[in-house]
Amino acid sequence: MGEEVSAALVIIGNEILSGRTQDINLQYIALGLNEVGVRLTEVRVIADDEAAIIDSINSLRVRHAYVFTTGGIGPTHDDITSECIAKAFGVPLRRDPRAVERLLRQIKPENLNEARLRMANIPEGAELIDNPVSHAPGFRLGNVYVMAGVPRIMQAMFDGIRPSLKGGARMLSKSVTIFIAEGTVAAGLRDIQDRHPAVEIGSYPFVRDGSFGTVIVTRGTDAAEIGATAAEVGELARSLGARTEDDGHPPA
Repeated sequence: MGEEVSAALVIIGNEILSGRTQDINLQYIALGLNEVGVRLTEVRVIADDEAAIIDSINSLRVRHAYVFTTGGIGPTHDDITSECIAKAFGVPLRRDPRAVERLLRQIKPENLNEARLRMANIPEGAELIDNPVSHAPGFRLGNVYVMAGVPRIMQAMFDGIRPSLKGGARMLSKSVTIFIAEGTVAAGLRDIQDRHPAVEIGSYPFVRDGSFGTVIVTRGTDAAEIGATAAEVGELARSLGARTEDDGHPPA
């Protein structure tokens, strides 16, 4: 089935933590990684704080095959991600002529002030990540991929690097909706989980038209094992007198 390849995401920005800006990058990255067999197993949301960024990068990059960051590479004083990545790796931050050339595709030379040129400061030895939207690049250093926080730009950057990522077995899932309260099936689900340790079983309760129900999601890398687990979930629900709805699709 292949060895699991894990990734971490660091979402950087005071505006996220204050609630002024809602992050929508996490879902896009998680789904995209799963498509190439990389599993996002850890996410941190941290402030524009040098110590926090450096500590997060250095702790995560030794535990995961890939680390992705979003935010903090713009032109303002609080955009400190690039210099923090350089410090985390112990390399200088340089004005990169390749990055300057890309900025000039979007900005007239007379408008390329020192603030905008900050976006061309790249850690020494890093590879640039293309930005087809506004041309200010991201970069990769080691296994750390540094991207913009603006969703449209981040998505374009991520789409460009995704084909180069090397993953393991792709995570598959199948869901069963059971019209019974979560607590009623909890013991039975634990037994099913014990019989299928390679499959994750997630339980997500809901209320619909005044009645309780639960969506049971089975996830793993073996389609047959997922299908068998989902079938047992359906059998459990029916044994308790509950109506069920299968998603109608093979694990995908």
